[in-house]
Amino acid sequence: MPTMTASDATTSSAHPQFAAALRELGLDHLNDRIRRFPDATRTAAEAAAAIGCGLSQICKSLVFAAWGSPLLERSRELGGGVPVLVLMDGASRVDVELVRRELGAGKVTRAKADVVRETTGYAIGGVPPFGHRTRTRVLADRALLEHETVWAAAGTPHTVFPMDPKSLIAHAGGTLVDVRERTGSERAE
Repeated sequence: MPTMTASDATTSSAHPQFAAALRELGLDHLNDRIRRFPDATRTAAEAAAAIGCGLSQICKSLVFAAWGSPLLERSRELGGGVPVLVLMDGASRVDVELVRRELGAGKVTRAKADVVRETTGYAIGGVPPFGHRTRTRVLADRALLEHETVWAAAGTPHTVFPMDPKSLIAHAGGTLVDVRERTGSERAE
């Protein structure tokens, strides 16, 4: 598959739900920066290759389900767990045990596709960091702040937008946390 750069992409509007969220947040100017790619960018690696940026400059929006957390007041509909959004850089993996501890939950698992769509209004691979159907607790890994600009999904597997990570986390209502899975060498430090 040929590698595509951001200059090969076309500017396009976001998913209608995300475009409405941009208007509500006073971020209409981001519509001009949204890039649409002919091939899906469902994974962080696909998105980074299409944009021409580093893998860690991709902001993944991952939905988890938490059970037994006193910090989550929402009712336990949607498959028994309370949905929680984790924003993570594209080069890292979420340490589910650290998310569980952060929430004080008894159990945390990856949410199923139907729960992701019901909670956010978007399919996996296109979930943006904000502009969701329902208000959800958001945890943002601190590693996102290591970049001047990060790229996130704009509501579809074909669209992405750039934003500085501090603003992105603020608009998502995210709490800064350290929930990145550590490699063996990082654990030894």
